[in-house]
Amino acid sequence: MNLLDTIRHTFVPIHREGYPFIAAFAVGTVILGLIWDPLFWIGVILTAWCVYFFRDPPRVTPVDDKLVIAPADGIVSSVKPAVPPAELGLGDEEMTRISVFMNVFSCHINRAPVRGRISAVEHRPGRFLNAELDKASRENERNSLIIESAHGPVPVVQIAGLVARRIVCWVDVPGEVAVGERFGLIRFGSRVDVYLPENARPRVAVGQLAVGGETVIAEFGSEAPPPVVRAS
Repeated sequence: MNLLDTIRHTFVPIHREGYPFIAAFAVGTVILGLIWDPLFWIGVILTAWCVYFFRDPPRVTPVDDKLVIAPADGIVSSVKPAVPPAELGLGDEEMTRISVFMNVFSCHINRAPVRGRISAVEHRPGRFLNAELDKASRENERNSLIIESAHGPVPVVQIAGLVARRIVCWVDVPGEVAVGERFGLIRFGSRVDVYLPENARPRVAVGQLAVGGETVIAEFGSEAPPPVVRAS
């Protein structure tokens, strides 16, 4: 690897959604510096955080219709049965839900967990509770979509959090997404839920760190039981 490759891999690309926010933080930093010098350095730190927040690193995604890939960076906060959002019209039967919680330091780009056709996109206003809470799935503002995969419908839900005030979704009906493809983001701190058809087995455990677009969170058609894990 030459020096140019090293530099290119060190400096992660920034998503264009972040440009207005970074510019606003930078202008605010200059204004704060004119008021009082120490405030300038606080502004510099906040601007650097804003740049870091909107990072959009490339990811190496396993391309296999049997696999379900993490939709976001963060901690797996829940693996349990739950009913998908009512607005998706999937009935009241429970599906296995895997939740990935993103804090304010996580990469907030959301990626498609499976390949397929977008058959529904529904936005619902709501509250802004801590996204780690289970009731956030029901009460918080959210954007829900259904991806018609080779193994059945896979609902994916972007959930706003305590600090998040804006959900961005770039896909619509009709549309197609590839596994690992960017489909949205949430500003600033939030959660993404993936609901699995009954023929999918979870491959992650609560507390595990997930990497969006790379970590395998479930597998279709496998008879193997969910993994036994050990924290150390």
